[in-house]
Amino acid sequence: MTQSYDYVIVGGGSAGSAVANRLSVDPGTSVLVLEAGRSDFRIDPLVHMPAALPFPIGSRFYDWKYESEPEPHMGGRRVYHARGKVLGGSSSINGMIFQRGNPLDYERWAAEPGMQTWDYAHVLPYFKRMENCLAGADAWRGGSGPLTLTRGPATSPLFGAFLEATQQAGYPPTDDVNGYRQEGFAPFDRNVYRGRRLSAARAYLHPVRSRKNLTIHTLSQVTGLRLQGNRAVGVDYLRAGKLKRSVGAGEVILCGGAFNSPQLLQLAGIGNAEELRALGIRPTVDLPGVGENLQDHLEVYLQHECKQPVSIGPWFNYWKAPRIGAEWLFLRSGVGASNHFEAGGFIRSNDQVSYPNLMFHFLPIAVRYDGSKSAAEHGYQVHIGPMYSDVRGHLKIRSTDPLEHPALQFNYLSTESDRREWIEMIRAARDILGQPALAAFDAGEISPGPSVETDQEILDWVAKDAETALHPSCTAKMGTDDLSVVDPETMRVHGTEGLRVVDASVFPYVTNGNIYAPTMMVAEKASDLIAGNTPLAPLTEVPFYRHGEGMPLYPSGDPRNEAAPGTVKGPRATSA
Repeated sequence: MTQSYDYVIVGGGSAGSAVANRLSVDPGTSVLVLEAGRSDFRIDPLVHMPAALPFPIGSRFYDWKYESEPEPHMGGRRVYHARGKVLGGSSSINGMIFQRGNPLDYERWAAEPGMQTWDYAHVLPYFKRMENCLAGADAWRGGSGPLTLTRGPATSPLFGAFLEATQQAGYPPTDDVNGYRQEGFAPFDRNVYRGRRLSAARAYLHPVRSRKNLTIHTLSQVTGLRLQGNRAVGVDYLRAGKLKRSVGAGEVILCGGAFNSPQLLQLAGIGNAEELRALGIRPTVDLPGVGENLQDHLEVYLQHECKQPVSIGPWFNYWKAPRIGAEWLFLRSGVGASNHFEAGGFIRSNDQVSYPNLMFHFLPIAVRYDGSKSAAEHGYQVHIGPMYSDVRGHLKIRSTDPLEHPALQFNYLSTESDRREWIEMIRAARDILGQPALAAFDAGEISPGPSVETDQEILDWVAKDAETALHPSCTAKMGTDDLSVVDPETMRVHGTEGLRVVDASVFPYVTNGNIYAPTMMVAEKASDLIAGNTPLAPLTEVPFYRHGEGMPLYPSGDPRNEAAPGTVKGPRATSA
């Protein structure tokens, strides 16, 4: 007889951890979490040491190792995509940067059909509920949630010079990029607490693992949905890669992220009916939006050599590893206790943009995500990229094999506005890094270097060198239009019963910044919708900064600007 649970949550990553915590509060509700990766063992320094973040990426023990199809506007090269293969999902291997996005991101969400209750006033209480912001709770920030956030100290001379340079370039500081005003530069909030990574699993799952109604199985990869008609009644999965198992469910909640959730839907016959038939899959529900609308952030590293010995570069020589490890293990301090993404900011590329569309992460070392350093012993860099590009891609399964990665086509650099923003991005970053405040440290640009100057040279370099910022989203978007997949009031998949999706795939648009925080907010709000709780009251009296009046919510030229010309519900603060 197949064991059954009230809720089976597919994926113990960022969203799945939060949903499991909130739904299992009711002791009369049984919850099973199925995570395909292994456990996030407390003794594993590659997960829990913040500075070790380059090591899990690319490792088959921590990373599912996706890559895109050949990108037609990037010379046909494939772009690598890391995804967490461990409890906590990508929150166990990411950069630990906590950014909500801009309030106008959620006004843009709410302007879509059926999305009225996802505006800033409605999502703000859920952001606050999940936060324990050690920099201080206020009207915008929470102070008693499970996610403890520490503000980057940004005390090294390089951080100080960078923040001064941003002001010299004409960009104002802000108190908190997650508070009243995102636009500007400031120290960043991070998911680092007492020198350790605070993943979603560590914040939401481990504190409640003793609940008798909560079961967590790792090494359990879901291979298919069990359907009776259009109702989900359970899932099939592989335990430890070999043992076939099935489990019944009152509700199945997909929390696999922007790749895995639409893949499981398509395998179950939920998606574009014509494309599914071509693969020999009998369509269950014709939802052409499944796997469409794929969005991401692309980024590059603008690197400089530093002529003073003040960067952290020498600490990453292999012979320093024992000291770094000992300081972190016994004192929870030293170089290993920080993610080093301690400050950065957001700007508008021009005055026709209504809110910031360019992001900067400053790092006091010249290094890539895979840990490879530049030739310079001392250096610094900014991670930069446009935030709300109009580029759209898609995800499609290749076969009926659930273990085969789907085809991912992002179409990076495929639109005129995206290419224009990249040129604006590089020029703005160079302007900041060329300010007098950094002159005492600047020994010259390493990457891309002075040979890259014209618009076309910039675009060619971006096409050759850019990497994903690891923010895939939007492949099963909420809404009520023809390409929507999920009902925004219930999180149910349209045309089905007992089947919901809660993760970054339900975003209608990618948010302005790293997507971990918005994903957790979606999980918090969705938990109330699923459990039938009264949603938290919208905070309609909390203002937020907005540049100018009558600015469009959508990219220039988008016809939706005429139908929804940036009207913001509730009070707002504006600037001249």
